Amino acid sequence: MFEYPVELIPAREGGFVVTFPDVPEVITQGDDRDEALQNAADALETGLEFYVEEGRQLPLPSAASGRPTVSPDAIVMAKMISRWLSKKK
Repeated sequence: MFEYPVELIPAREGGFVVTFPDVPEVITQGDDRDEALQNAADALETGLEFYVEEGRQLPLPSAASGRPTVSPDAIVMAKMISRWLSKKK
């Protein structure tokens, strides 16, 4: 449902840098693809949490268009949306 596409950029020194086209404030890295994607999921949750805390509109994910995707934990996302909606009242 909330599958955000990521850009996996090979790092010169090894590993990958991960960026989110839809959440440009979120950047992370990992020593290999699996670690980079796991770190990306954690970083995405943290980044979206800042949107909620600041009362900003949560960015919707764009089409993956062949890129890998990362999803925040469903329960974490539901709690974030609930808190975001309560701030809008």
